[in-house]
Amino acid sequence: MRRLFPVTDPTPADDGGEWSPDALADAYAYPEQDGPWLRANMVSTLDGAAQHDGRSQPISCESDMRIFGTLRGLADVVLAGAETVRLEGYRPARAREVFAARRAAAGQGPAPAIAVVSGSLDLDFSLPLFTRPLVPTLVLTGAGAPPGRIEEARRAGAEVVVAGEGSRVDPARAVRELADRGFKRLLTEGGPRMLGQFVAAGVLDELCLTLSPMMTAGDAQRIAGGPSVALPKRFALTSMLEEAGFLFTRYRRS
Repeated sequence: MRRLFPVTDPTPADDGGEWSPDALADAYAYPEQDGPWLRANMVSTLDGAAQHDGRSQPISCESDMRIFGTLRGLADVVLAGAETVRLEGYRPARAREVFAARRAAAGQGPAPAIAVVSGSLDLDFSLPLFTRPLVPTLVLTGAGAPPGRIEEARRAGAEVVVAGEGSRVDPARAVRELADRGFKRLLTEGGPRMLGQFVAAGVLDELCLTLSPMMTAGDAQRIAGGPSVALPKRFALTSMLEEAGFLFTRYRRS
């Protein structure tokens, strides 16, 4: 059964029917605004695990992956931490015909760029993500990154963006640097440490969270890690979809 628990957003399907790509794209559309909008897409089990055996796929489902594809289809750029890129085996984003007209109307390219966040640049630049993307991959790093690794990234075809001092990437500066390059619709897919940094910096505008009806126990990471914030950041629920016990929620910064 597919249901919508209405809050403010439109209904992808309220009669038990299929969620079409267009209906999902309408439901998850970015807000109209001049500045950048950063949303995160994450999945968590009932007991708070963001992954199982180091990957998110085992706690996901088909509809979660359809929403994953929709969010990518709407984004200008997808941000991912280096560890997530390695663990999840990131590949270049692909163009999808179902979103072609919508992206063209919004002035977007055929597919979102991938932006890898890495202070050390400990990445395999021979992978297709860097050598054969449809849209050049960006690498966000700090000013103190190893010069040899910067040069290797550039030789592979990546665009290196300095977004911090030393070996650290500053979350707020990363958002600004991407916006200055025309990337306003931002999507981050983790990992938890990077998401925690975005939360702590106060630059996360929206969280799309899938709550998986599973429990894993163990000591898996939560969706956001790193140091705690001084005061909890408040987000408001804007919509919630349900299928087979999975809840697909959206929260916006209050």
